[in-house]
Amino acid sequence: MKKILIILVVILGSFAAHAQEPSGSKKAKELVWQTDINKAISISNKTKKPMLLFFTGSDWCGWCIRLQNEVLKTPEFASWANKNVVLVELDFPRRTPQSEEIKAQNNGMQQAFGIQGFPTIYFATAKIKEGKPSFTGIGNTGYVAGGPTAWLAVADGILKTK
Repeated sequence: MKKILIILVVILGSFAAHAQEPSGSKKAKELVWQTDINKAISISNKTKKPMLLFFTGSDWCGWCIRLQNEVLKTPEFASWANKNVVLVELDFPRRTPQSEEIKAQNNGMQQAFGIQGFPTIYFATAKIKEGKPSFTGIGNTGYVAGGPTAWLAVADGILKTK
């Protein structure tokens, strides 16, 4: 009986959430977070957009989760990101499994940028030289209180200095 009640609540909740979306509302273009740094560099060079490197502990870091919920998952950020940057997630989870290749890549990126705390966001460009990425940092930030407007003001300030 409890299972039926739970299923019923979930179904009704999904209808309620769907009903709250205005019909005909336009959603921001879906964000694509790259996890392969070489692919991200290629896209960055092709589009002439800098990379936003998001160093995160997605399943344990409270400030990372807060940054995700308050900024990175908002329509304002999605609209801005699609115009301005190539998104790269460099995750250091504790419970979520990762391939050894991704772990090694992310650890190398953490060392290359001297990351000591999470969340850290670096803006950078890169070229591949002799088969290895060579990065040029533009600036960095982390969590900024005040939601997407405050965070995007900081990000715009960093990108305008490039």
